[in-house]
Amino acid sequence: MNAIEQLCPNCGLCCNGALFADVELRAGDDPKRLAKLGLPVAKKGPRKLAFPQACACFDGKLCRIYEDRPKRCRLFACGLLKRVEAGELEPGAALHEIGAARRQLEKIEVLLQAMGQTDRSIALTQRYASAMSAPLDLADEINAEHYGDLMLEMSSLMERFERDFLQ
Repeated sequence: MNAIEQLCPNCGLCCNGALFADVELRAGDDPKRLAKLGLPVAKKGPRKLAFPQACACFDGKLCRIYEDRPKRCRLFACGLLKRVEAGELEPGAALHEIGAARRQLEKIEVLLQAMGQTDRSIALTQRYASAMSAPLDLADEINAEHYGDLMLEMSSLMERFERDFLQ
């Protein structure tokens, strides 16, 4: 079993809206074909097209359009995958790191839900920004605690993403 088959179905962070808010199309991608396959392609600025994360073609484990996925998706390899493929990290250790990131993400999801951010089809960073921009009532101790916990958990998760996934 290769590294992709071992790691990717246990991760999905590049597709579920945790790592990226959107994916820009590249030269050679056919926006009409991708739209027919289920990706909601839209303009991102005057000359760019992108589709939002969480990806509409991600089923929680696998990509429904894997063989026809956009070029950017084909080219992306997270830091853990690269290290496993280079023989610098054992697959078991990478799976441990993936599990830790997913547990952290679930803590954040619970906090986001408590703060009214329940739509998991929207990218994590967008839901976080929305939650943090809501007025904070310091007299509401539970909400204030959620706010602080969310800030700390998100900061820690972003450090993990930078260290393990985005290199």
